Amino acid sequence: MNESAASGPVRTRRWALRLDLFEEGDVTKVHAVLDTGDNTLESRTEAHRNPHDPPVPEIGDEYAAGRALVELGHMLLRAGMTDATANDRSGPA
Repeated sequence: MNESAASGPVRTRRWALRLDLFEEGDVTKVHAVLDTGDNTLESRTEAHRNPHDPPVPEIGDEYAAGRALVELGHMLLRAGMTDATANDRSGPA
């Protein structure tokens, strides 16, 4: 018998991530929403094109979306730390 089968069924979850990108002149804005089923996290970020760079919308999209994803990552880590701390306090003494 393998170790996986002995530990019981595998828990699976699906999280939904939505990124809405808006370009306004030299500014790209992103509204990111992560729905975990239990919680919803939101991030709003933007990227500004350097006036000396050629206008390439894809680059602004990448910077703004990347910043939104990093911010969501930080939010997830903070939520995990908060939940872990609360779990430690409510566990057996």
